[in-house]
Amino acid sequence: MALDPRTPVLVGVGQVTKRPEPDVPVTGRPEPVELMARALRAAGEDSGSADGGRRLLERAQSLRVMVPLSWRYVNPGLLVSERLGITPRELALTVIGGNNPQTVVNRTALQIAAGELEVALVSGAECMYTRLSARRDPERPVLGWTTQADDTPPPVMLGTDRAPVTDVEAARGLDRPVRVFPLFENALRFAASETVEEHQRRVSDLWARFSSVAATNPYAWSRQVRTADEVRSTGPSNRMVSFPYPKLMNANDRVDQGAGFILCSVGAARDAGVPRDRWVFPVAGADAHDHWLLSHRQDLRSSPAIRIAGNRLLSVAGAGIDDIAHVDLYSCFPCAVQIAARELGLPLDDPGRPLTVTGGLGFAGGPGNNYVSHSIASMAQRLRADPGALGLVTGLGWYSTKHAIGLWSTSPPAEGFRHVCPQDAVDSLPRRTPAPEYEGDATIETYTVVHDRDGAPQLAILAVLTGDQHRAWGNISERDDMLGLMEGEGCGRKVRLAADGGARLR
Repeated sequence: MALDPRTPVLVGVGQVTKRPEPDVPVTGRPEPVELMARALRAAGEDSGSADGGRRLLERAQSLRVMVPLSWRYVNPGLLVSERLGITPRELALTVIGGNNPQTVVNRTALQIAAGELEVALVSGAECMYTRLSARRDPERPVLGWTTQADDTPPPVMLGTDRAPVTDVEAARGLDRPVRVFPLFENALRFAASETVEEHQRRVSDLWARFSSVAATNPYAWSRQVRTADEVRSTGPSNRMVSFPYPKLMNANDRVDQGAGFILCSVGAARDAGVPRDRWVFPVAGADAHDHWLLSHRQDLRSSPAIRIAGNRLLSVAGAGIDDIAHVDLYSCFPCAVQIAARELGLPLDDPGRPLTVTGGLGFAGGPGNNYVSHSIASMAQRLRADPGALGLVTGLGWYSTKHAIGLWSTSPPAEGFRHVCPQDAVDSLPRRTPAPEYEGDATIETYTVVHDRDGAPQLAILAVLTGDQHRAWGNISERDDMLGLMEGEGCGRKVRLAADGGARLR
């Protein structure tokens, strides 16, 4: 098939993992922009031609960076381009969101297909391991990482910045992922009519399989195979964080990792002499978000946005879910994998089609907003080894709020790259009415129990439904009640809610 020279194609991927080095002081470890530059150099080399890869880097018109969380840069793309010795006309930076690498791919592919871009670089990195190591060192070493003046030319911003929760939701403790995603997990358990023990066994089996994949990934932060018993058993090295998730069921953001890739037109790939066996095509992409606020979600165990976007994506690609050979589902917590798998029609335990190509955020590593750059890089390598196969990558941002899906293959799409954004269909779905000032009797819809660093229960967060099925939020801090919520099923129990959010079990 004669390819349109404007067809978007991925031609080089790079990953960098800087694991702990006992002989290297914390002040001698690289900063995030350095890992981004290293990853993009590796992407140039991965294109199959050192000279061609260098030409692509120099020809880049846009450098698009996932916003780092471990260090504040005004314009990190400027620092990366200086390290690479290149001068893209556009330096861009995303807002917060784990969906962003695939979302940026979708945007970039559309621009390449429209002739607006020929070569674009995408990269991101985190050095949270180093940052926290310095913070916890009794000698308080100062990291000599780059700072930029406030009047540094700003980057082009990609995405819309919007608060993930309301003031009331934040006041009840819904202010970070480790407190929100467990709500989804307990709702899944209750809907499946499983006991706490049955559910923990099933989820730990899933996570043990993810650790086995990470053990085969040379870029994984942890390549230690974990048994299901190790994943679910709590103890000093695996304390309970927020019920039902012990530490090993949480994303591991304490990593030093970077990844990047080169997207260009087929014409630019040919001009640079990139061998055909390095080409991986974005076939189709989708973006959508669920009802933005948790209080509005119809339930806390599903994702209509993933279901609708996934169906539309496969439809425009002329494919079915059984045609997908390789999968990487965003895996910050087990519930994210379970929800996405169910919405897309993927079995959780197919030995011939694991739901990750990296090992997931808990084992391969969870570098802030940049994990999906690693999954795209790993997927590209997997597809090169399986020519013609289809690979599917998902990403999510905030609290299973923003979603991006990508379909990839070494075979070009017959009708060119296609993008869908079925937001109107998602927005038209029913939503709950919030009851932020409700007081009176209610029923627990789902909950979690947050623990302190010593593994002791600290605060229970409850999502409750009023008699007219509006959603309110409550807290319990009485120790015996918190223990009871973990030992037995809390969903479906009656509570008395006060106007300030305090709750008592009935």
